[in-house]
Amino acid sequence: MVSREIDIDTEHTVRRALRLALARSPEGLDLDLAGVGFCDCAGLNVLLSVRRIALAEGKALGVRAASAGVERLFALTDASSLFSHAPGLTAADGAVDTWHEHSPTTHDLMEENDVSDEAEELRVEVVQLKRAMLTRPVIDLARGVLMASFGLSPDDAWNVLVDVSQHTNTKLHQLAEDLVDSVNGAPLPEPLQQRISTEVAEISRPA
Repeated sequence: MVSREIDIDTEHTVRRALRLALARSPEGLDLDLAGVGFCDCAGLNVLLSVRRIALAEGKALGVRAASAGVERLFALTDASSLFSHAPGLTAADGAVDTWHEHSPTTHDLMEENDVSDEAEELRVEVVQLKRAMLTRPVIDLARGVLMASFGLSPDDAWNVLVDVSQHTNTKLHQLAEDLVDSVNGAPLPEPLQQRISTEVAEISRPA
């Protein structure tokens, strides 16, 4: 069972673990993501990339259980069908103790669906586009807030967002949501306020 987070900070570790488990599995992997507290676009990209490797090797990658957060991400990006779990599969202990192998049933079902390589690539592209659309609008709004509040250029507003995100260890989309919410009266956390002020002062300083 996978727990904690699958995001930009853990994507490389999770990808390595999945690829190792996949290499040791004759048929593929059946994942239990019920314990994942957070999964962002980076986490979804890991699952998509490992799934493509599995398909190229004649294997499958399914999800037999998912947390509410993972289910919401799958629903918003229309990715649920890409990780469908065949009923009745028996999960066995895999090479990595947080992942599980599954039987040939899922792979057989995918063969019956006769999904071509071209169609598969198109579906993945659609998922990636939808994923980008989820976060882009709020980030653009946050840039607009900074531009209007501090008279910044679009590039400077973007740089402030990125720098604040990195220095406060806040995910970019969460920072953007907090900024947009603050316009509607929600309090902006003090550390974010201070860092934004610092970054704006730094970027506005004459060269």
